[in-house]
Amino acid sequence: MRYIFNIKKQMAGIYIHIPFCKQRCTYCAFYSTTLYNIREKYVDALCKEIITRKEYAKNATIETIYFGGGTPSTLSMEELKKICDTIYSTHDVSPTAEVTIECNPDDLTPEFLTLLKQQPFNRISMGVQSFNDAQLKRLGRRHNADKARQAVQNARAAGYNNISIDLIFALPGSTITEWEHDLDSAIALHPNHISAYNLTYEEGTPMHRALERGDFAELSEEENIEQFQMLITKLKQAGYRHYEISNFAQPGCESRHNSSYWNDTPYIGCGAAAHSYDGTSRQWNIADIQEYIKGIESGNPIFEIEQLTEEEQYNDAILTRLRTAKGIPLEWMKEKFGTKLYAHLLHNAQKEIKLGNLKENDGHLSLTEKGIFISDAVIRELIYI
Repeated sequence: MRYIFNIKKQMAGIYIHIPFCKQRCTYCAFYSTTLYNIREKYVDALCKEIITRKEYAKNATIETIYFGGGTPSTLSMEELKKICDTIYSTHDVSPTAEVTIECNPDDLTPEFLTLLKQQPFNRISMGVQSFNDAQLKRLGRRHNADKARQAVQNARAAGYNNISIDLIFALPGSTITEWEHDLDSAIALHPNHISAYNLTYEEGTPMHRALERGDFAELSEEENIEQFQMLITKLKQAGYRHYEISNFAQPGCESRHNSSYWNDTPYIGCGAAAHSYDGTSRQWNIADIQEYIKGIESGNPIFEIEQLTEEEQYNDAILTRLRTAKGIPLEWMKEKFGTKLYAHLLHNAQKEIKLGNLKENDGHLSLTEKGIFISDAVIRELIYI
């Protein structure tokens, strides 16, 4: 089955989903599996999908490649090389492309990093989450704080100069002092990029079930805000730019791949549960590794597709652009969506501007410092229902 999409010749990104995990984290709702015995078949199917879906990008230059999961660093170097070789032989990849791999700190040994350096990866994203060993155990992570610190040092020693670490705040029972320790520990490692996410209790996860049983209480809204405020303040003082609600970077180290999601750049998602976007539609592969492999092997890939109405495209633009520091480009919105939706945006924005939640600057509409803390509510005011 072949679908042709209307993508202008431009830049695009590729997302590769590697669903394998040695153990599942208690909070994670992303599709993952511990079925390592089918890893070889999965990689073969993944490479076949990369080739057969070449037309989705319409010959666009690939500017970013992102290996996410799951835990991509659990693959063998031969498997990682096979996937990379397939991408580079199939697509026009920019020589300056940002190529990211998500890694568990446990996997970043000097030996692994030496081999990884021989592949195109030039950016490492590391799931640290916390520097508190008790919290790491609760989260189901397989590393401890010392291993996380060592992993960053190992990556630097191997020649990696673009390192991102993930943190989670508002952890069960956490205090502002413990969160400050996490931030100080992260800053001391001088990563180029920090992503920090508010813990969410996704239905179906062990963490959600534990909350429902009453094993612990969720932090209050006030405690969440206090930790988020400290995050913004301390990282700003340390020289990080708050360029998106959950993302902070040293100058010039913003994630180009993540930014493509927020800036309406098309991307191809390959692998089980991976999503793709071409500007006017979204599609997503089946979230079942065995069914995914069967579909690819038989030539009948299993996926769903959604054509977006103009109003849905407008709402997506509000949801993504307003998350960024730069905000919503007003002239672009007017040209892309016409006078009706543009008038809706300006009319609804006036209330939020008067309340001090939005500001207009240099042709962009963006959240104020006050607005960041209630961004969901502000977005609800601007979307078209």
